[in-house]
Amino acid sequence: MTMVAGHNDPNKSHPASEHRFPDDARTTRSHAGETIEDRRNWPGIILGAIGIVLVALTLTAAGYGFAGWAVIAGIIGVICLIAGGLIVVAEHRRIKLKEGATLREPRGH
Repeated sequence: MTMVAGHNDPNKSHPASEHRFPDDARTTRSHAGETIEDRRNWPGIILGAIGIVLVALTLTAAGYGFAGWAVIAGIIGVICLIAGGLIVVAEHRRIKLKEGATLREPRGH
């Protein structure tokens, strides 16, 4: 019996020109996976992850009595979290405006 690769088969090779966002072939939702699929969101995601790590470092430094390091890590952590969130929201807004929708419009979230 021969298996034929379907459109969802991970072993099937796809030409670079075939991969587009949003992936209408596998979902009916217009923005499913947008945060990961759209590479312009990656700096925001990375900054958010760094911010979370820095907040954990802040708590650790404060617990061990290193107040100076706790303040430094806390300030940089908050800045990273805010900047990461703003980048992701700005990119989502760009995608929505490209479609002619507002940011708060629930259609296709």
